[in-house]
Amino acid sequence: MSVEFLGTGTSQGIPMIACSCEVCTSSDQHDQRLRVSMHIQTQGKSFIIDTGPDFRQQMLRAQIKRVDAVIYTHEHKDHTAGMDDLRGFNYVQKSSIPLYAQVNVIDQLKREFAYAFGENKYPGVPEIETFPISHHAFEIMGVKIQPILVRHYMLDVLGFRFGDFTYITDANYISDEELEKVKGSKVLVINALKKTSHISHFTLDEAIEVIEKVQPERAYITHISHQMGLHAEVQKELPPHVYLAYDGLQLTV
Repeated sequence: MSVEFLGTGTSQGIPMIACSCEVCTSSDQHDQRLRVSMHIQTQGKSFIIDTGPDFRQQMLRAQIKRVDAVIYTHEHKDHTAGMDDLRGFNYVQKSSIPLYAQVNVIDQLKREFAYAFGENKYPGVPEIETFPISHHAFEIMGVKIQPILVRHYMLDVLGFRFGDFTYITDANYISDEELEKVKGSKVLVINALKKTSHISHFTLDEAIEVIEKVQPERAYITHISHQMGLHAEVQKELPPHVYLAYDGLQLTV
């Protein structure tokens, strides 16, 4: 399995509009973060987790030529806003793109992209099919995926485990029962917004506590805000097997 971090930033990205802090003005490419998204390639299939507002830019930068399915963590705009740009894959692949998400996420997509779901659709709108999922395991084209149900303040969000790889974003609570589904992962990706407390995201220390419970071989922090600090400096503070992810980072699992 190969995975690529298409975006590792929080909802406003880095640099943030109108901000002149040391992170937003950093010349280090590791400090330049698009909104969170992942590319998973496994068993000959190509999956995208979340289509945020930077989706088009991410597809072009990573030179992704095929998408077999999109899997959504939740309905917030920084995870869904780029769905319309799936049209390019419709054109090249000559097929619709399946979307897998919780029912409430599908309902939100139908409201925000109503033109793509109507009976008399305008020519050229995204051709998509929706498939509801829950916290129970499911398959896409023979690939087994285990959702991990987490809480993002009051909202249910899904993380996903593909074999030895688990991806969790936008969480500040994981029950012991759901954490059991994560244990045994060789690689864990988990969100941490900043070092100080936040109402709906793990802090860096809280994320490290989860990592210590899971004990993966490697762990990567994502969904990072400019308030976390400079990539190079924060990386020096982390345990040896924990890393700040960055846009374009590719892993083999």
